[in-house]
Amino acid sequence: MQKKLLMKVGIIAALMLLLCIPLLMIQATVRERMAYRDDAARSIAEDSVGEQTVIGPVLVVPYSEEIDTRVSGGADEPPRTKTATVRRLHLVYPDELKVGGNVGTERRYRGIHQVLVYNGQYDFSGTFTLPPAAELPRSGGNARIAAVGRPYVSLPIADVRGVRAIPKISWNGTLLEFGQGALLGAWQGGMHALLPPDTLAGGAGSAAPVKFSFKLNLAGMERQHFVPVGRNNVVALTSNWPHPQFGGRFLPEERKVSEAGFSATWRVPSLASNVQMLLAAQAQEGWKGGAAPGTPAAAAVAQAALVRGAASGAGIGGAAQLDSFSVAFVEPVNIYSQADRASKYGLLFVALTFAAFFVFEILKRLPIHPVQYALVGLALALFFLLLLGLSEHVDFALAYLGASAACIGLLSYYLGYVLRDRWRGLAFGSGLILLYGALYGLLISENNALVLGSLLLFAVLAALMVATRKVDWYQLGN
Repeated sequence: MQKKLLMKVGIIAALMLLLCIPLLMIQATVRERMAYRDDAARSIAEDSVGEQTVIGPVLVVPYSEEIDTRVSGGADEPPRTKTATVRRLHLVYPDELKVGGNVGTERRYRGIHQVLVYNGQYDFSGTFTLPPAAELPRSGGNARIAAVGRPYVSLPIADVRGVRAIPKISWNGTLLEFGQGALLGAWQGGMHALLPPDTLAGGAGSAAPVKFSFKLNLAGMERQHFVPVGRNNVVALTSNWPHPQFGGRFLPEERKVSEAGFSATWRVPSLASNVQMLLAAQAQEGWKGGAAPGTPAAAAVAQAALVRGAASGAGIGGAAQLDSFSVAFVEPVNIYSQADRASKYGLLFVALTFAAFFVFEILKRLPIHPVQYALVGLALALFFLLLLGLSEHVDFALAYLGASAACIGLLSYYLGYVLRDRWRGLAFGSGLILLYGALYGLLISENNALVLGSLLLFAVLAALMVATRKVDWYQLGN
């Protein structure tokens, strides 16, 4: 081959490498806008409410036990008995826990960025089997129950700012109001309802199942988590949001998703989760040195937990270790992830267009200047920046259509003069329409992106081979 032809190939390759710089800058801009969107979501969570996690309800029985320890005396002292008092929590889980809920969604804005928030109306119901006070767990054979505190129903909630009304629990037909603080050891944020002092008074009647129910109006942002604490848990949710994302350790047993919304039902037995085992251990650890419920010290602890929860905006300490399930109310198209994926095809766009130019030069013997190559490449790169900017204000499909139409129109007009024939420019524009259409297919069909991309590359290679099948490259070099 002549040096001139090799030099032209080298210049085209160098231009492609140089065009990687604006493409990388565009990708950095996409990531920067994604960070701005995340900052907007955090700002909304700090000002209103974040993701929600609900644990419970759990019946908590605080009590203390006395443990006698034999202590040997000195040389002139006889052995004596030392009595230690240990504070403990006994957790009673629901035999049956049913949660029914309807969740509505709306959008909140920070500038041009939007975040999806929800408001859930939940109905909790079920039964507890109460243990007699005399049968509370003991540390050993020489331990005895010293005192039993006032039992209460604990309901830890990640962000109590989402509670829209103070709920009242129906406990065997008696209405009791929830107060501040979950008072469940490590989990302080939430609510608790004090039960009558004689709730665990011994006798056969105390072992009978007790029915409970309450309504909870809880708002949150983007995702709702539930921790199944009961022996048998049934959670049924409905919503007007048509694009749910189910996650966590358990997927719904039944679900229906349509344009009108979704409905989903989870059935989780205690045998399938680690909740009861871990919750009891972590609650006991967090209870050491705690304050008895109903006292001023307990009120202070609950208030401090509320302040911490308001400052953090989300999360229950240790809840991530507990088995849970969730539903996320997410947008079907994340414009930033789509724009980021599109920009990764930028170099492929440039390479295919430059290859078409080079083949056209060879077949038509019409020289195209490297500056013209560079201008076309910059126009192709600018498409991705236009796509990002437009998609922040209009629907992604309309943004894609507008950005591609602008770039294709500009290139068709320009190439009509570069190639010295208006119809040639329109022909290249038609090819770009097919190329942009193929890219859109890759973006909206993420699961099939690999096979579609492979077919696209095969089709392009086949077209190049067919177009140059009669070219004598040795003769061309001479």
